[in-house]
Amino acid sequence: VQLQASGGGLVQAGGSLSLSCAASGNIFSINAMGWYRQAPVKERELVAAITSGGSTNYADSVKGRFTISRDNAKNTVHLQMNSLKPEDTGVYYCYAVRRSVWDWGQGTLVTVSS
Repeated sequence: VQLQASGGGLVQAGGSLSLSCAASGNIFSINAMGWYRQAPVKERELVAAITSGGSTNYADSVKGRFTISRDNAKNTVHLQMNSLKPEDTGVYYCYAVRRSVWDWGQGTLVTVSS
C-alpha cells in the first residue's frame, strides 16, 4: 500500500488544521488506518485510528479536539484537528495496516505556535 499524506503547516494555538492520507496500490483488506505523531525528544505516539468497520480510537490528549474520518470512495482518511495546542506540534505519519503488515506515508509537519 502506498500512502500519500497532505496537509499540515503552521497555525496559532486554538486554530485548526486538516490532514489527509490517500491510499493506493493493494488497498483491499486494509484493516485500519490512522496517524501517529513524533514530537521532538518524544516517542512516536498514536494520535487517531479508524478501522475498516468504522471504529475509531484517539489518544487521550486529542479526544474532543481531533476527528478521524474516511472517504471509502477516495480511499482517503482525514484528520480534522481543532483547538490545536503547542504540544500538538510534531511530524504526523499516516499508516495503514493490511493483514498485519504496516505501511507508512511520508511525515507531514504540524507546528502550533503559542
